[in-house]
Formats: sequence, structure tokens, C-alpha cells
Amino acid sequence: MTSDNTTPHHASKYNTSVRQTIPHYEARHREILEWAAVLHPDVTCWLDTGCGTGYLIEQALPGFPQTHFVLTDPSEAMLVRAHERLAGESRVQFLPPVTSADLRRYTGEIQPHIITAVLCHHYVRSEERVASVAACYELLAPGGVLIVVENCAPRSEAGVAAALECWGRFQMSQGRSPEVVADHLKRYDSAYFPITVDAHLALLHATGFQTVDLFWYTYIQAGFYAIKPDAG
Repeated sequence: MTSDNTTPHHASKYNTSVRQTIPHYEARHREILEWAAVLHPDVTCWLDTGCGTGYLIEQALPGFPQTHFVLTDPSEAMLVRAHERLAGESRVQFLPPVTSADLRRYTGEIQPHIITAVLCHHYVRSEERVASVAACYELLAPGGVLIVVENCAPRSEAGVAAALECWGRFQMSQGRSPEVVADHLKRYDSAYFPITVDAHLALLHATGFQTVDLFWYTYIQAGFYAIKPDAG
């Protein structure tokens, strides 16, 4: 089945397939919510770019009862699944399919206090990654928080080889065949374009974020938060 989005998983199979591919999938999302609650507990507007099937926001809804959520994804098929998951939720708004770099096309007067970008920016090359982070920075309210999770590049060729071997073993432990795993690992730096943790931190600082840090690292996935300066 050909994928209908930038991930290797067809949208209709994503919720199952991603858990066979990404280690600690639920734990990572729980930690994102924990950090969001600490970094901006009074969030009233939260934008999730690259929202996929809407899993993160489904988990966020009970713990953030005063928050309005805005979701978008470049894939129309993913947005269809997110609509199905979150049907009837009055605090959820969907934008048309759009990349992070082009968010301003549809956001209007929206000024989020939190923007999440989970496993989406690594699908774009350097120039668009810079534009994506800049667009998120521009949209955020003063004092707002960007939370990003991406595949990251180890600092050496030996590190890349070890990380991919470790990741492949995880996938096979989840029932994926060696052939499927080998095809998936070939996507590294060809279907997605990881940069190092150091490069991530430098990019967030260069964009203008005041407080930047790493909050998660496992296999080759890393999570970062960045806080925009308060006005004045």
C-alpha cells in the first residue's frame, strides 16, 4: 500500500504501524503533555502542526480543559483520520492541509501559547526547516512555547550505524520482518533529513528563542522545548 503522507505508514494503518516503528511512542506523548503543563500551565490556544491522526491532542484534551486546540497537517488523509478521532470536540479547530513553513496562510489572528511539532520537521530539508521554525516563532504569543520532537543525527558515522542497528532491533521485536525493517532504515537521510541535537539547539537559539533545552532522547528521536521572550 502506497503511503498517502510523508511517513512510511498509510494513514489508515498509522496508529498501529507507528507503534511498531517508534520506541516509547505513548511515553513520549505523555512527557510532552507534562512539559506543556509545566512550561505554560495557563495555555488557552495550542496549535499542533503535523498533527497526524490527532493522537497527541486527544490525550491533551482532558488535562487542559480551558484550552482551544488548532490542528493541521500537510496530508489531507491524516487530517481525515484526525477529524474522525476528534469528532464532536467543541474545543478543536482544523486548518486546511499546510506545512509548518506556510502556517500563516491559514492561521489568521490565531496566536498560540503552545505549538507542538512532533515527528514532522525532519521530513523537510535545511532551508524549509529554518522557515518552519521561524514560522512557529512568529506565530507564538510572547512567552509562548515551541515543543519539537524529531529524528536526530548522531554525531559520527559509527554513531549512525549503532543507532540504526538498535532501532532495527526494536522494530523486529515488535514483529516487523527483517526486510521491512531494512527498507525502513534506508529512509535515513533520504526520506527524512535528521540534524544533530547541537544543530537543533543552535537553530532554535538563532531563531530568537530565549530558553532552549533538550527534554527527551532515545534511539535517534529527540525532544526540545523553546520559549519565546516575553513582550518588552
